Amino acid sequence: MTSDEPPVLPALLRQDRIVALLDGAPGMVRTAALAAAVGTSEVTVRQDLAALDREARIRRVHGGAVRLGAGSRERPLEETAVENSTAKAAIGRAAADLVRSGQCIVLDVGTTPAAVAEALVAREDLVDVTVVTNSLTTALALERAVPRFTVVVTGGTLRPLQHSLVAPFNATVLPMLSADLVFLGGTGLDVAHGLTNVNLPETEAKRVLAAAGRRTVVVADGSKFGRADIGVVSTLQDIDVVVTAGVSADAVDPIRAAGVHVVVADAPAGTTRAPERKQTP
Repeated sequence: MTSDEPPVLPALLRQDRIVALLDGAPGMVRTAALAAAVGTSEVTVRQDLAALDREARIRRVHGGAVRLGAGSRERPLEETAVENSTAKAAIGRAAADLVRSGQCIVLDVGTTPAAVAEALVAREDLVDVTVVTNSLTTALALERAVPRFTVVVTGGTLRPLQHSLVAPFNATVLPMLSADLVFLGGTGLDVAHGLTNVNLPETEAKRVLAAAGRRTVVVADGSKFGRADIGVVSTLQDIDVVVTAGVSADAVDPIRAAGVHVVVADAPAGTTRAPERKQTP
């Protein structure tokens, strides 16, 4: 008896094939795509992914998997600044639209938070805004808005790759503040791990920044969705708003389903205000 169905690969060969597929992919590969590639069911592929994750050969993320160490090479700020620049500019405008005169905000290090800084400077209606940042690049960009803005740099140890300030001493100023909004960037965002970052010293700094604000806004373009890197910054439960652009509905839907308000920055500035988080009595 003959069959047109392709033979089912033995488990070990199938898992080797999955690892090879992930090694050749630029980011996350979805479970359905892996199942189609190796000729088996999604249930079987999930079992394979669980086994490979336990063996530290790949990393499972919501909806699929990434190669181990995907995105683990930290890249200079100048290199990443030119990537997805249109999406980052749109995110910057939408995120800046959440800020009101008289507020205190915190801006994280990174190219997307830097786009928020540029958009804030362009908003000439904003006055009496205090901006706290651990990014020398962002502080210099905001200098053009002084004296409308008061710019506070956290202090700390300089990391040249990102022009960022990290421990020790970066936590001296922040515990004294109660900011209205904290804008955080990162290198990965997924349901299982929340906001993650590839560099552990900066992960620690981001946690300190997040603790200084009443509301947390994550700014991340579509390339960050479905990725999980080594340092966990914030779980989704601790994130109020995600502002993004250049992202598919399939990537956004799980974040929204987890209860996070997601702003997709396709609308003109002035139409993207997110609802306030309800205060518990």
